[in-house]
Amino acid sequence: MRGLVDYTDYMVICSGRTPRQSKAVVEAVRFDMKHNHGVSPRRIEGEREAEWILVDLLDCVLHVFTPDAREFYRLEHLWQDAPSESYSPPAAAAGG
Repeated sequence: MRGLVDYTDYMVICSGRTPRQSKAVVEAVRFDMKHNHGVSPRRIEGEREAEWILVDLLDCVLHVFTPDAREFYRLEHLWQDAPSESYSPPAAAAGG
């Protein structure tokens, strides 16, 4: 996002399957950032409904969507000119 906006360097967009899972993603990020990096979010929006949760970490803004909300808002399309990277977690090992 550097060079495109003034308020952050990075934007992370991800999905939880349900509002509960979206909240769990945010809690895990909040815990990791605080305990491993000494950073607390400047602001968190949307936690109550949890369809779209925005976490402002200053240098990085995290967006956690449910699938329907992600399709509706289409941030990837809105920011299609920004450099991007995709990540998919490795498949779980069979039997374990």
